[in-house]
Amino acid sequence: MAKKRATAIRTKGPRAAEGAAVAVVGAREPCPCGSGRRYKACHGREAAHAVTELVRRPFEGLPGECDWVALRELVPAATVPLTLKEGLPDGVPSVTLCTVLPMAWPGLRRDTGGVLLGLQNDAASGDISRDLADTLRRALTAEPGNPVEGRRPAADGPRLQDLLDLNAPFEPEVHTGFEFWLEDADTASGEVAASLERANEAAIPTVRLTGVDAAYWCETPEKNHLRWVMPYPEEELLDALARLHAAGASSLGDGTRLVGSFRAHGLMVPVWDLPAGLPAEEIEKPAAAFGELLAETLTRTEPLTAEERRARSGFTNRQITLS
Repeated sequence: MAKKRATAIRTKGPRAAEGAAVAVVGAREPCPCGSGRRYKACHGREAAHAVTELVRRPFEGLPGECDWVALRELVPAATVPLTLKEGLPDGVPSVTLCTVLPMAWPGLRRDTGGVLLGLQNDAASGDISRDLADTLRRALTAEPGNPVEGRRPAADGPRLQDLLDLNAPFEPEVHTGFEFWLEDADTASGEVAASLERANEAAIPTVRLTGVDAAYWCETPEKNHLRWVMPYPEEELLDALARLHAAGASSLGDGTRLVGSFRAHGLMVPVWDLPAGLPAEEIEKPAAAFGELLAETLTRTEPLTAEERRARSGFTNRQITLS
């Protein structure tokens, strides 16, 4: 017979002992709330739902929500310094968000005490923000020189929105490779060195535009692309893109084309094909001009024309959802 799975819950109800913060019970044992039902059929169901329920916009409320989405889904190598709401603990000189860490570690405490938090990891629950907050808390107290393993967070555990300073800027730095894993990349050896080499070989050249928020140019062998994470409500954004496309104003210049969009963590990401060889700096001005035109178009409220409806239908049919 399989062992009973112990589950930590917060006691509730009139029969829970006052001051008893946590009780550990098996799924088939009586619920501590005193209902007389088994835990899995009572508060266990609530706890399981809280852990597995998908949070559609896990980064909502964080500064730079669109960049959080981009770093999670689009950008191979980037870092962002994070500021904690309560300040840094003793012995922790810095906390840095990273797109990925060696061997896909969720977190890492450097030998010097600094903390690295990996963003592109499998979610253990339905709330990436809660997963990351749990990893961050454990990394802050881990022994220096050790990675932090993944685990399922407590259903009532804190989220990033609870731990980070929401007034601090969020300013990603995109890198050409993953040398940021190490304080001295020349010292890499063994599995870390092999992981670094593989990651650098697979990284797609990526640049964050400076004139608009959360727009990322990338280079592939066949063509280049611009992928732009936008904060606008989906229905309104689709209407605006349809109006611009029908008016022949949805491109970013000669040889460029708005090819569709995808959803990621509750936000829309329009995608443009760009000519091969077109560098990121040459798309800066067209992107800024498009951003202004889009903002103006978003204020329009009249019904779509037949041509605009056809354009909108085309965008909708080509949409995919990444998360």
